[in-house]
Parts: sequence; C-alpha cells; structure tokens
Amino acid sequence: MSSQGSGGNVIAALCNVPFPGLGQLVQGRLMGAAFFFLSTSVSYGIASVTLGLFLIVALPLHLWSIVNAARYKG
Repeated sequence: MSSQGSGGNVIAALCNVPFPGLGQLVQGRLMGAAFFFLSTSVSYGIASVTLGLFLIVALPLHLWSIVNAARYKG
C-alpha cells in the first residue's frame, strides 16, 4: 500500500463499508482499527436506543473510517 488511491487502499476502504475498522486492520493499523470499530459500534448502539438521535455521530465516524483507509500513506 504505497500511495493514496492504490489498489490496497481501495480494498481497505471497501472493507470498512460493512465493518468500520476492518480496513485499518487489513492495513495493519491495530489501534486505528480498534478506535473506529469501538467508537462506531458504540455510536450505532446508542443510536438504536435513542431512536436514531446518535446517528449524527455514528454516520460521520463510519464515513471517516472509510476515507481514512482510502487516504492512508503507509
């Protein structure tokens, strides 16, 4: 995964669509994977209890994880 937009980064970004943090895990970034998975999962969990109110936080976090994996320069 040498440059932004490389095939590896595209695959990592696509991995983040169903599971936030999976793309960072594919790239070997364990702390980033843990952060995105836990924060997004907790946000979606709270959103399910508060009738979607917390989606204001969950959706941007999910999108951030996708963009973060796509723009990674490792």
